[in-house]
Amino acid sequence: MDYLTAANTLRTTKIEQIITESPSVKTFIFKDKQCAKAKPGQFLMLWIPGIDEIPLSIFNATKNGKISVSVKAVGEATQHLHNMKTKETIGIRGPFGNNFTPPTVTQMQANILLIGGGTGTAPLLFLAKTGLATIKPKKLTFIVGARTQNELLFTEHLFKICQEGKLITTTNDGTHGHKGVVTEPLTELLSQEKFDAIYTCGPEIMVKKIFETTQKHKQPLQASLERLMRCGIGLCGSCTIGKYRVCKDGPIFNNTQLDEIKNELGISKLNPNGSKTFTTNT
Repeated sequence: MDYLTAANTLRTTKIEQIITESPSVKTFIFKDKQCAKAKPGQFLMLWIPGIDEIPLSIFNATKNGKISVSVKAVGEATQHLHNMKTKETIGIRGPFGNNFTPPTVTQMQANILLIGGGTGTAPLLFLAKTGLATIKPKKLTFIVGARTQNELLFTEHLFKICQEGKLITTTNDGTHGHKGVVTEPLTELLSQEKFDAIYTCGPEIMVKKIFETTQKHKQPLQASLERLMRCGIGLCGSCTIGKYRVCKDGPIFNNTQLDEIKNELGISKLNPNGSKTFTTNT
């Protein structure tokens, strides 16, 4: 059985642990040997019996087969998942997609910036703990944003990781850190420092603004995109953006690829019925 066939085979497993991260976000931990091979940036399809199958970024994957995903309750499927208990059965396919790529710089010399919005912080934390461990970056800066203080995620973990760098928090209402959105401290940072790699994951409109800012300052970016996904293997076309299928060609895209899809990024997307809807007037 080849890798894709194995990844695309539905496996059932049981929820082993549930951690409440914020009023709207929970982390679910379960075992899956196939997803234990996942790299930071990849995603899985999680089947909620009798409800739906949804794509989720992988928050953590350990050698003993334990997998973590962090989920915000935003609709029927995610709300149903939030109501599930330990020992209940879920289905898993994956891991799918490509992964974040560490910069090719001299070991222990890299200056790295990560920018997370909401649950998009989860795969970046996975990257910081695992994917960047081999290069041991000289400096690691993390910008994390949320609407309000009680929605900020994983700040304790982030403080530990950024001991040799800097953690910047932003909230829309100013209840913690900088009042505003993540792109505001980003603009100041990019005018002062040169980064060997910048990674981001979060709402697409946030990714669009970060892309425009990094392009202006001519700094490298790898962004994880979130789109409607049904199959996870590039067949259904529901996650199409420009010439790319996010599930198969992504979900990680670099500056050049983002420039190719800038007329759709954060502006339009496909609905479940295949029609296009516009998300912003910009």
